[in-house]
Amino acid sequence: MGFIIRGGVVTRSGSLRPSPGFPAFLRTRPSRSRILRKAWAQPPFPPRLRTVPSTPGDQNSRMVWMPLLLLALVSLVGTAPAADGHAPEEGEPQGPWPIFRGDSALTGRAAGSLALPLEVAWSFQAQGAITSSPTVSEGRLYFGSDDGKLYCLDAGSGAEVWAFQTQDIIEAPPLVLDGRVFVGSSDFFFYALNAETGELVWKVETDDKILGGANFTRMQDGARVLVGSYDTYLYCFDPATGETLWKYGTENYVNGTPAILDGRVIFGGCDAVLHVVSATTGRAVKTLELGSECHVAGSAALADGRAYFGHYGNQFVCVDLEKEKVVWSYDSPRHPFFSSPAIGTDRIVFGGRDKRLHCARLADGKPLWSFPTRRKIDSSPVICGDSVVFGSGDGRLYVVGLEDGKERWQYDIGKAILSSPAVVDGWVFVGANDKKLYAFAKKPRRPEKNGQ
Repeated sequence: MGFIIRGGVVTRSGSLRPSPGFPAFLRTRPSRSRILRKAWAQPPFPPRLRTVPSTPGDQNSRMVWMPLLLLALVSLVGTAPAADGHAPEEGEPQGPWPIFRGDSALTGRAAGSLALPLEVAWSFQAQGAITSSPTVSEGRLYFGSDDGKLYCLDAGSGAEVWAFQTQDIIEAPPLVLDGRVFVGSSDFFFYALNAETGELVWKVETDDKILGGANFTRMQDGARVLVGSYDTYLYCFDPATGETLWKYGTENYVNGTPAILDGRVIFGGCDAVLHVVSATTGRAVKTLELGSECHVAGSAALADGRAYFGHYGNQFVCVDLEKEKVVWSYDSPRHPFFSSPAIGTDRIVFGGRDKRLHCARLADGKPLWSFPTRRKIDSSPVICGDSVVFGSGDGRLYVVGLEDGKERWQYDIGKAILSSPAVVDGWVFVGANDKKLYAFAKKPRRPEKNGQ
């Protein structure tokens, strides 16, 4: 199973022919793309400060008031609100999880550790199931719902800040970047919103639904935002204007979130191909044919020049991107892999539709342990310290030990968890099919009897 090098931009020729074994009822349309923009209600940059010329009579008053002004500024440093106007309280989650899986390489690894047991800090009721995986930035929580809305909540309290209505369900996880939120919807549109107000900045129409999250990369001339669509294309947009900088064609649907590392975009498609694309030009660097049944519906994680991902051929694989070969494969006899992996120091964890969370050695794929649940695991796990947190279709949120796979804690929501958790500062955020977004935090220590 070797790499096929394809020069130039890979384009679609003729009508789409779904791969054998892929549902025939899913179709795409001829390509078109247009941008609809809405002017900012507020300037995208802070107004410039004006300087007022001083007069000789002002000098003495300046000498008196300057020390007092400096003292006042110093006293405000510890209480100044965040950049979005939100004043965080002590213990509130502030750390970044601005993208699906936490970073552009989609490693699924969170900083810090989890203090167990956890308890429900708050829950938020939406009007539809929550498959979308939440993201967190500057004390704000963002997620989509089957009610077609993108929500922004205060991460510490669960209070709604704003909601933006689209015309169809939102399964895609949002991306927060440079004061804007980017998300795709099943209404075929990709949206850019003001992260603080929820107002529309621009939107681009593709030719089919968008279920995967967006990713980003920075270049000398600015940032780029990339997202896949069921119209078979991977798009690269200018995040400021929504201009399509390039698009890369595949032979079937693009369902997952593209991973980005060292100027290359790596993603699997429902065409059963692993694509490696230049983030600058949109041209194919190399591709790996996986086999006709090996549709890649999830997202790859990247580390040390390798890509890790599962597919519908009942395998989870590790591919060396430079040596152009499959390093190892982890087989499941009868069940595919949809969940995206989390990469640890020497091991990797991933969920399977065999109802198990699997852990394998990173170097060679040797099985280390597996943890059984009662339903399929499409929720992608997160490694936080020596713990792994993930959801299952059985309606439970689990925490197991990374070293031994033994259960440390669980919470029964009662409805399937297809959303993947975001872990920030010891807090865990996840959506469920009961139409609620849950926030879990460390259970506070309660005073014992007699004040002991």
